[in-house]
Amino acid sequence: MRRGPKSGRFVSRLTRGTLAIILAGGRGARLRHLTLWRAKPATPFGGKFRIIDFPLSNCVNSGIRKISVLTQYKAHSLIQHIQRGWGYLRGEFGEFVELLPAQQQIGEMWYRGTADAVYQNLSIIREHRPKHVVILAGDHIYKMDYGPMVAFHVEQGADITVGVVEVPRERAREFGVLTVDDDNRVIEFDEKPEDPKPVPGRDNIALASMGIYVFDLAFLDAILRADAADSSSHHDFGKDIIPGSIGAHRVFAYAFQDVKTRAQRYWRDVGNVDAYFEANMELVHVKPELNIYDERWPIWTYQEQLPPAKFVLDDGDRTGMAVNSMVSGGCIISGARVSNSLLFSNVTVDARSVLRHAVVLPSVRIGEACRVRNAVIDEHCTLPEGTVIGENPEQDAERYYVTSKGVVLVTADMLGQNTQAV
Repeated sequence: MRRGPKSGRFVSRLTRGTLAIILAGGRGARLRHLTLWRAKPATPFGGKFRIIDFPLSNCVNSGIRKISVLTQYKAHSLIQHIQRGWGYLRGEFGEFVELLPAQQQIGEMWYRGTADAVYQNLSIIREHRPKHVVILAGDHIYKMDYGPMVAFHVEQGADITVGVVEVPRERAREFGVLTVDDDNRVIEFDEKPEDPKPVPGRDNIALASMGIYVFDLAFLDAILRADAADSSSHHDFGKDIIPGSIGAHRVFAYAFQDVKTRAQRYWRDVGNVDAYFEANMELVHVKPELNIYDERWPIWTYQEQLPPAKFVLDDGDRTGMAVNSMVSGGCIISGARVSNSLLFSNVTVDARSVLRHAVVLPSVRIGEACRVRNAVIDEHCTLPEGTVIGENPEQDAERYYVTSKGVVLVTADMLGQNTQAV
């Protein structure tokens, strides 16, 4: 695919006049029990972040500092996180991160779909008077400068620009799949097709929507009003707005590639437990594809003031150590062994316990002599002494959720510890 942007000054002028809308109201049902008490964008990721921090950081780092976050499903922890960690933008300079919960602004219905969520907030959006609007999913992991995409949108004279990535064809049925011509104009769009169309000449690859769209405000206003009046519509960008605009309007695809090398950039839809586990575990690698240590593109978040991680005891089988692992602040590894694992903040692992290939979310207590492997342990769980997880799939399945790839998900509810973690 061709792509191009112009000078930094041209791009920065465009981003200053752009409003970002982050759709963060999804239930995230495929993450199973991880979203029992929280919206998917509020799910912890990467040791100290929440998923929502990635699109928010992308906006700020791109120079887009007018940001609206649309919430709906079990949004308390998401709202709390944004209020605590993203309140530093200065309103007097026209910078903000505002929360727009579903509040039946039009009629008596909640958000009926992604397009309807934006439609119900059109009056608020117009008050900000943006020239361009970037619609973003709040539940993907990636680092992206949105400026070149907005510039591409302007240069093409597009009505809609869709961010796209190449994915293996067998996975493409989870996404909207596009077909484009030689000028990157979209000629076909299928939402979650059973038989995804491949990229011409590459039978194993399909072109998938990232859930990122650029609109001019006037066009967005008009097309959402028309959609709202259509009683047969699902009121969804992927199911209705994008497919219905092809042919009648100028819809273009923007490839998410490195500007210099044209190599595809890192992007993950952590839509199920296996994908969530794998994306977290990738960060433990020596040189992970997603570089969260990049000072040029920091991932911002709210973080508690915590002491450093501590590793104590060196006495025979009680040696506190972690190898090939990431361990966050506030953790205490007390005479236990941790390998190839990712521990979020305030995790305690007691003597003679062994963790291998584990993702342990914040404020978990692992008792003595536990063995945990290939597992995700949700927030606020307490594993009693001698607990064994990840060694016997049949026994695990009786109490926990076990994925098709053998990853065991453990939550406080499953342990009889209903803490309603946030």
